[in-house]
Amino acid sequence: MTKSLVLIVDDEPDILELLEITLDRMGISALCAHNLERAKSLLQQQRFDLCLTDMRLPDGDGLELVDYVQTMASPLPIAVITAHGNMDTAILAMKKGAFDFLSKPVELPSLRQLVNSAIKVSDLTSPKERRTRQILLGESSAMRAIRAKIGKLARSQAPVYVSGESGAGKELVARLIHQQSPRSDKPFIAINCGAIPPELMESEFFGHKKGSFTGASSDKKGLFQAADGGTLFLDEVADLPPALQVKLLRAIQEKKIRPVGEHLEIPVDVRLLSATHRNLGDMVKAGLFRQDLYYRINVIDLHVPALRERAQDIPDLTEHILSSLSAANNLVKPVLTKQALAALQQYHFPGNVRELENILERALALYDGTTIEVDDLNLPVGIQSGSELDTYDPSQQPLEEYLEAIERKAITAALEENKWNKTAAAKQLGLSFRSLRYRLKKLNMDD
Repeated sequence: MTKSLVLIVDDEPDILELLEITLDRMGISALCAHNLERAKSLLQQQRFDLCLTDMRLPDGDGLELVDYVQTMASPLPIAVITAHGNMDTAILAMKKGAFDFLSKPVELPSLRQLVNSAIKVSDLTSPKERRTRQILLGESSAMRAIRAKIGKLARSQAPVYVSGESGAGKELVARLIHQQSPRSDKPFIAINCGAIPPELMESEFFGHKKGSFTGASSDKKGLFQAADGGTLFLDEVADLPPALQVKLLRAIQEKKIRPVGEHLEIPVDVRLLSATHRNLGDMVKAGLFRQDLYYRINVIDLHVPALRERAQDIPDLTEHILSSLSAANNLVKPVLTKQALAALQQYHFPGNVRELENILERALALYDGTTIEVDDLNLPVGIQSGSELDTYDPSQQPLEEYLEAIERKAITAALEENKWNKTAAAKQLGLSFRSLRYRLKKLNMDD
């Protein structure tokens, strides 16, 4: 079996010796370069599995080498070694495409973890986009771009901030990044930060020692330890209280945690992904979210588009969802009429893919015959792309209440215009009389 080969770029003899000895004990060969010029020359002559570079070099800095590696025909993982506490440089390096970073003084367990992960990345040669196409459906340019980006992000350790509306598929994207990464054989731990009571958050994230507080009857591992070696996905990260934001920032920067009641810190190896439907940038400006934590988790931003922004994907999604629901319920898959499909493509979908799934599940339970008609979808009336839902703020009102208010408003306006003739109002709204009666009853407007 061919030994892995690492390029070390540093002009400090002590660091070079430490890295060479450590790699040799791991069964890995190393070549050394004392400056940028020599490093570039070696990269042109030889295939490496990883490059480790110091930030300060006699003829430039490590960021130049990061940029150079990204221009290569087959980029390799490159990690930078920074001065202790110099997180700004480490973050910039990862934004430019660096695989990960190490802080001086270099801790050998962290070095070994990084090297092993990078070697796995070098071994990942199978195409990613083809795999994710079967899970992250859609052939719109937006979805093709996301699938391609997932493949690139899977080859990095950089924290990723997945932005997008509720129901757009942020957790699915996070899971795919994990599944395509060298961490795929380790745990993927997902947690909704808004679902944890504030008084339990520190214990949930970092664990606790027996007797550290009332009710702590035994030792408990936290989320970071549960995800060790794998990926931790923090959904609705905007809901973290200020006190935990401070502790989370330290855990990310130091790659260590301290369980409640424990005196010593414990090293953890976790890839952090986070998401929220809220605008974190606005929250930072308003003083509701720490700026330093925002920059630390938002090293790379991956935006998941709303479903209404990729309406051309709705036919594929609808076909897939109906197939899955029909198979799960032992039903013959119904046919969606052209009119019903057109109605779906014109609908605003404030709840995104999750709402599409709910609409089709309801239609499958209620339709008669072999086809699903427009009426069977029971779409909220008067809500098309570009409607007033563009200004909807989920933090101010639950989605169902908001939709009902808009639907009630549209039905009332149609009834008034038609002098309360329900048949005429239904026609104006593009509904059958039966569907209008159903909506009036649902909204308590049938008196």
